[in-house]
Amino acid sequence: MSDTCFTYIAKEEDDGKRLDALLASQLEFSRARLQGLIREGQVDVMRQQQNHTIKDPSWRVKPEDDIHLILPPLKDTSIKPENIALDILFEDDSVIVINKAAGMVVHPAPGSPDGTLVNALLAHCGDSLSGIGGERRPGIVHRLDKDTSGVMIAAKTDNAHNALAEQFAAHGRDGRLQRRYQALVWGQVMPPVGRVEAALARHPANRKKMAVSRHEIARFAATDYTALHNWTHVPITNLTCILETGRTHQIRVHMAHIGHPVIGDDMYGSSQRSRLNILPPKTAATITALGRQALHAELLGFEHPETQESMAYTAPLPADMQAVVAILNEGEPAPDDNPPL
Repeated sequence: MSDTCFTYIAKEEDDGKRLDALLASQLEFSRARLQGLIREGQVDVMRQQQNHTIKDPSWRVKPEDDIHLILPPLKDTSIKPENIALDILFEDDSVIVINKAAGMVVHPAPGSPDGTLVNALLAHCGDSLSGIGGERRPGIVHRLDKDTSGVMIAAKTDNAHNALAEQFAAHGRDGRLQRRYQALVWGQVMPPVGRVEAALARHPANRKKMAVSRHEIARFAATDYTALHNWTHVPITNLTCILETGRTHQIRVHMAHIGHPVIGDDMYGSSQRSRLNILPPKTAATITALGRQALHAELLGFEHPETQESMAYTAPLPADMQAVVAILNEGEPAPDDNPPL
């Protein structure tokens, strides 16, 4: 593919604008990508019949400047597209929202080079990807752990990637982003409504884990939770968790911190086996068959990066977690119709 050229003649109202800001207002590219192209010498400006190659993104524009930007063809990513079925909740030219299955890794890594969400998105989106940072790939702005199911969003354009990244960086403080999870945790959570505020950092002895920490590098993290159901015959609670921040493994670490680790979480949930041993055999077998942490991202709300419309998508509890809830409900004692006086 050959280069394409974008041309623009500056107007009176453009006087004094930064070159990168002006180009960003005219093109569907992030400012960061345009700054990179400028620094690479891809912008020529004809001013008073003299041609200048501009390499400073902060260069100030004047009226009648004839601006020429060379847009190199998108580079093909080294990641291979794979035809993997996706549960798509919404898609347009800017974003795609999916219900990620448990067991799917989001991005290729040394231990998971293929079969990932990115591999699937490359195959599904194909040429509709306008490029992230000059490369034809989806923009991953947040992640779910491999064994966590639920709603995720990915960007298809530079602009969308930049706008969504800004929303996730704000962690919902400005009201644009909402994230709600469902979890099954050990123990009967009391009080049934609460908040965990505990800063998180990498575990000092295991870099794959996070830990509650008072170290200066620890980052503030807050999780609000509500008990949907406290089963009386077994020490298990169904919680909803709303994230105020979005730290790695946040819900898993916070729940373990307050003594209620997520069911099936072998990394943070100590004594999983001994906890299973006190359950009825059928219940224990159903939880064992789950084979993952019982955590599901059930709602994601965001502001659309192009239309600024508030949008929200939900995904029902997956079948494996529904099976656990069903077996727990099956063993719940019926209310006594004639309680003693």
